[in-house]
Amino acid sequence: MQQLIECVPNFSEGNDLNIIKQITDQIESVEGVRLLNVDPGKATNRTVVTFVGNPLAVVEAAFRAIKKAGELIDMTKHKGEHPRMGATDVCPLIPIANISMEETAEYAQQLAKRVGEGLQIPVYLYEAAQPNKDRSNLSVIRAGEYEGFFKKIKQPEWKPDFGPAEFDVKRGATVIGARDFLVAYNVNLNTTSTRRANAVAFDVREAGRKIKDDSGQMITVPGTLKYVKAIGWYIEEYGIAQISINLTHINLTPVHIAFDEVCRRAEARGLRVTGSELVGLIPLKAMLDAGKYFLRKQQRSVGVSEKELIKIAVKSLGLDELGPFKPEEKIIEYMLKNKDDNRLVNMTLSGFADETAGESPAPGGGSVSAYVGALGISLGTMVANLSSHKKGWNERWEEFSNWAEKGQQYKDELLRLVDEDTKAFNQIMTAMGLPKGTEEEKVIRAKAIQEATKYAIEIPFKVMQAAYESMEVIKAMVETGNPNSITDAGVGALCARSAVIGAFINVRINAGGYDDKAFGNDIIAKGKEIEGKAIALEAGIIQYINGKIGN
Repeated sequence: MQQLIECVPNFSEGNDLNIIKQITDQIESVEGVRLLNVDPGKATNRTVVTFVGNPLAVVEAAFRAIKKAGELIDMTKHKGEHPRMGATDVCPLIPIANISMEETAEYAQQLAKRVGEGLQIPVYLYEAAQPNKDRSNLSVIRAGEYEGFFKKIKQPEWKPDFGPAEFDVKRGATVIGARDFLVAYNVNLNTTSTRRANAVAFDVREAGRKIKDDSGQMITVPGTLKYVKAIGWYIEEYGIAQISINLTHINLTPVHIAFDEVCRRAEARGLRVTGSELVGLIPLKAMLDAGKYFLRKQQRSVGVSEKELIKIAVKSLGLDELGPFKPEEKIIEYMLKNKDDNRLVNMTLSGFADETAGESPAPGGGSVSAYVGALGISLGTMVANLSSHKKGWNERWEEFSNWAEKGQQYKDELLRLVDEDTKAFNQIMTAMGLPKGTEEEKVIRAKAIQEATKYAIEIPFKVMQAAYESMEVIKAMVETGNPNSITDAGVGALCARSAVIGAFINVRINAGGYDDKAFGNDIIAKGKEIEGKAIALEAGIIQYINGKIGN
C-alpha cells in the first residue's frame, strides 16, 4: 500500500500572489505530489500551503519550494502579525497513510540536511524529528523571531542542526520537523482589543500565564486545554480580534471542545465569540465529531448524513462568518478523493437507471444489489431518526440516535460498494485485455485475471455481509420504533434480503472462474449461511408486520 505524508510549509508572504504562485508552481512540478490548499493571510503576511504525496516526492517538492521562497522573499522587509523567523518559517511533515511517525521523522531529517547543506540556510529540527527534546518545541525555537536571531544563533545551545551558524539576512532560518496532524484555528471575538483576546488565549492555552504568587515569586498557572497553543491578535483585514489556536492533538482536544471552552472564557470576560476560521485543512473525522457533539447538546439524533453533520459543524462553529466554508476545499479526505471513485453514487436517480439500462455490462447486478441494500438501511435509519424525535419519547432519543448512527454506517459502506463492484468488474475486463502473444505475457495475464476475479468475489460478499448486518437495525425499528413507520422499515427488510440474494448470485458466478477452489468453496459456504439467515430474518420481520397491520 502506498505511503503518504502531508507537508504544510508556512511561507512569510501573504499578499503578493505572484510570489506565492511561483512557490506553489515548484511544488506542482514534482510528480507524485498533489497540492491541496493554498491559504494566504494578509494581516499575518503568511501563506500556509498543504500538499501530499509519497515521501520521496514530498521531500523533493518541499526542497524546491524552500529554495524558491528564499529567492523571492526578503525578510528584511517582512512585517506580519504571526511570529516568524524565515522566508520558509516552518515546514512540518505529517504521516497520513501506511507510514509511522518514526519513518516520517527520518524523511524530515533528510530534508533538513539537504536544505541546510545544499541551500546554506540555518535549519532547526522540531517535534518528532528533533532528538534533543530541550529544543523540540517550535515556539521555544522561534522565540526572538527574525529580529532576535542574529544574536541567538551565536549562542552554543542554539547552533543550527544543519546549515551555517550565521543568520541569513535575506532568507532567515527555517524549522523542519515531523508532527501529528495540527489544526490551525482562529476564534473570532466581538472586540478589537488584542489585550483582551490575549487574556482569553492565556486562559485556555496549555502553557497558561505567568503570575506572581503571594511571596512575589513568578509561577505558571496552566490554561484549561491540553495540547493547545494560543495567542490573541487583531486582524485589520476583518476589523476584529481573534484567538489564534494551534490544536496539536485533536483526538484529545478536538476543535469543538476548544471552541466551547473559548466561548465560556470569553463570556466570563464580557466578550462574545461570533464565529471561527479554519486555516488550512482539517480531517473529516474532526468535522463529523463536531457535528455529532453539537447535535447531542441539542438532544437530537446524530444518525444523519455526513453532509448534514458537516453543515451542523459549520453553523455551530461559525466557520462561515468571515467567508463561505467549502467542505470540498477544506476537508483533507475530500481534497484527496478521486471523483471516479464515486461516479455512480453521485449520479441522479434517473442517471443511474439510464446507466444501468445502457449497452455497457456495468453497472450490473452487483452494483444494483449494493444500492438496493443502501436503500433498505436508509429506510431503517429514517425510522430511527423519526423515533428519536417522536413527541413524548424524549427519554429515548439517545437509544434511537445510536440505531440511526449505526444505520448511517451501513448505508455509507453499501454506497461505497456500489462503485466498488463496478470497478471490480472493470478490473477483470482490463486483465482480459492484456497481451498474450508470448509465454511470459500469458503468465502475467493469467495472474492478473485471477487477482481481479478474487476481488470480484470479495466485493459482492462484502455487500452480503453489510446488507445482512443492517437488518439488525431494521428489525429493531420494526419492533421498537415509531409504529406509524413500521411498513417503511418492512420495505427496508425486503430490500436488504434482496441485496443479500443478489450479491450472492455474483459471488457464485465469479467463484466459478477462480482457480483456487478451496477459497471459492469456503466463501460460497459462508455466503449460503448468510443468505439463509437473511431470508429467515426477513420472513420473521414481515410476519411481525402483518400481525400488527391485521388485514
